[in-house]
Amino acid sequence: MSAYLALAVSVGVLAVVDTWLFGVPLAEFLPGLVWVSFIAWGCHFHSGAGPKGMTTAIVGMGFGAAVGSAAILALMGPLAGLGDFAGPVAVGLGAFVICLASRIPLLATIPASVYGFAAVAGATFLMAGEEGMDPVGAWVPTVVSVIIGAVFGIVSEKLAGILTKKESGAG
Repeated sequence: MSAYLALAVSVGVLAVVDTWLFGVPLAEFLPGLVWVSFIAWGCHFHSGAGPKGMTTAIVGMGFGAAVGSAAILALMGPLAGLGDFAGPVAVGLGAFVICLASRIPLLATIPASVYGFAAVAGATFLMAGEEGMDPVGAWVPTVVSVIIGAVFGIVSEKLAGILTKKESGAG
């Protein structure tokens, strides 16, 4: 099987598994967060794949999620007095921190941190209950979803490699 087709088969099959995991066994703990897993999976590949891509996805998105949580807390607290500008200023400060942190080699892939920031913001609003938003409570499910997605990235690579070798007789 060509590497192109093997990766397509691998990703397609594993996408079924990932979606099922979030929809059935993990539904209580990670409600509706399959999209975060898919973002991390994509981040894994655009960050170079392999162990480097997985590390970049997990560390960068985890850091971005922490910055996003802090930004949401800031807009609800010290920045709340800015009214309609609280959210934009909080996001701007978060983007500023993400860019400054990119000087650290593990955080050099700015898009990974931005994805994490956006993922925790989405998870916070998705998981907001009658008590309101809880960006701290959304952080752990977001990061767990990121880890799952990054692992699916590695697994899809390995499975594609196995499918490619089986058909070519290599191995």
